[in-house]
Amino acid sequence: MIDILVLGWISGVLLSLATGFLGSFLIWKKLSYFTDTLSHASLLGIALSIFLKINPMYSIVVVMLFLTILLIYIKFIYPYSVDILLSVISYSALSLGLVMSSIVQEGNSANIIHYLFGDLLLISYKDIFAIGFGVFLALITILYYWKSFLLISMHSELANIDGINVFKIQLILMLLIALIFGLSIKFIGAFTATSLFIVPSATARFYAKSPESMIIYSILLSIFSITSGLILSALYDIPSGPSVILCATLIFFISIFWKSRKFLI
Repeated sequence: MIDILVLGWISGVLLSLATGFLGSFLIWKKLSYFTDTLSHASLLGIALSIFLKINPMYSIVVVMLFLTILLIYIKFIYPYSVDILLSVISYSALSLGLVMSSIVQEGNSANIIHYLFGDLLLISYKDIFAIGFGVFLALITILYYWKSFLLISMHSELANIDGINVFKIQLILMLLIALIFGLSIKFIGAFTATSLFIVPSATARFYAKSPESMIIYSILLSIFSITSGLILSALYDIPSGPSVILCATLIFFISIFWKSRKFLI
């Protein structure tokens, strides 16, 4: 049991290093719904892995990356709100995933449920290596394009005037989000993976005085939530993924009341 928790904790800490950055970018660009789209589309990746008999982590990542490329391309030629586009892709991918799941579900429904809600028992040393490599790739890319990512997140028009290829930088950023989201599903679950990106970063916003400090706070809060959630999971034999998210959410609401206490007194 301890070995399983250690593997889960290591994978969670590795993911936090990336989600701290990427969750902050999602909040700055007001694109939190993008991860909900990925969440719905993950069912398609899970069903595809069962159909092709391959590792679900890899099929999910491939589906995430493909849909992100499709989304970014259509976004630049679609004249209306991106929320509409996200909704169309989200529910289309979910519907296709449900159709494929109904075809392959015989004897495999348990596997689908594990990936929808997360299961530490599924994490192996190979998964740790895959997550570590993905996080390392994401961090190297973020540091290399840091100024460009920051500028397009704060002001896309100014970035364009400054000579930055907004399409290229936004594509790279969202591909990184899709990559880390796909890798996180085995740990946290498809239905709750969005919260791993958004909740710690949203909490960090209460305390941050600069973009860099917001990212640092987000990483630390994420690691604290993961550690607390796994401890609760081990003590009370409850699902690990939801436990982590509940801890992160509790910190979020405590921060709200703490910051607004002067208005409540």
